[in-house]
Amino acid sequence: MNIMKAAVLKSFGSPLVTENAPEPVLGTGEVIVDVVATRVLSYMNEVFDGTRNYALDLPIIPGPGGIGRVRAIGPDATKLAIGDWVFCDPTVRSRDDAVAPDIALQGLTAAGPGGLRLQKHFRHGSFAEQMRLPTENVTRLGAIAPEEATQWCALGTLLVPYGGFLAANLRPGETVLVSGATGNFGSAAVSVALAMGAACVVAPGRNEKILADLVRRFGARVKPVKLTGVEDDDRESMKRAVPGPIDCVFDIMPPSVSTNVVRAAIMAVRACGRVVLMGGVGMAGGAGLELPYPWIMRNCISIHGVWMYPPDAASRLIALVRAGLLRLAEYEVTAFDLDHANEAVAHAAANSGPFKLTVIRP
Repeated sequence: MNIMKAAVLKSFGSPLVTENAPEPVLGTGEVIVDVVATRVLSYMNEVFDGTRNYALDLPIIPGPGGIGRVRAIGPDATKLAIGDWVFCDPTVRSRDDAVAPDIALQGLTAAGPGGLRLQKHFRHGSFAEQMRLPTENVTRLGAIAPEEATQWCALGTLLVPYGGFLAANLRPGETVLVSGATGNFGSAAVSVALAMGAACVVAPGRNEKILADLVRRFGARVKPVKLTGVEDDDRESMKRAVPGPIDCVFDIMPPSVSTNVVRAAIMAVRACGRVVLMGGVGMAGGAGLELPYPWIMRNCISIHGVWMYPPDAASRLIALVRAGLLRLAEYEVTAFDLDHANEAVAHAAANSGPFKLTVIRP
């Protein structure tokens, strides 16, 4: 049996253990990738200590996707070649229901009984020298320099809001409001909306320094709004930030945020507008969002609950990067090796702001 180095989570609340583990074995419909760089989520510490109550069957090699080079391919791969630089998508879908597949996030969590069944096979993630993925979860990047692999890990963050905007059918020239714009995923949503052609992006938040930085990075198409916490006042401030109606509201607020703040943003959308919910309201208990039925019905509001993104999103987002519409250079990267995986997790938690990226280089 061949072995590799991996960081293993053996029990919730205990540190990762870097040790030797069996190399993955290739099966039909699968690809094995040599992991070059993998993103560390800012809340990974809350996953590992059990706070987030993610569905993980321990022990497990964690890590949601990453950047690597193809090591081995199965007979169903006709475009991939050994040595190709690829993005490893952690969103694993069951193959026997195209309409409503079960989903597991490889190396992170699973949704429902079907997702847990998927996790039993595609369980180990990217905090290792190698990982095995479904063939369809490996997307070619084209040629990159090895030192660029860490920055390309930002795809994992950018894909989340991209999936939300695809679900809402965001069109060039529309006005977007990003609820949670001053966070890691929210700032990514600002950059993605602009890359997709949004005329302007309303960016509400309490941190004026971060709001100013968004304007510095992206220019006058970003319309910052300082929140007060008064729901009706904040809603009117968001509406006044732009000359025309808000076509689409994207919410990516974390579980700790008051529902009043989220509702203020959502109800700023125009009649016949679209709302995308990708945040954490209610996940830690407490009150639900409580949007008024008459407002939704009479204003023909479309509400899209979105978890992750469609299967073709990675290749489409890579094309935006290659076209120069989406700049990975916005991200400040801090890299660790596998022997310092626990330090990487702590660093990610302490540096969770906009355009901060913590990676592990196995």
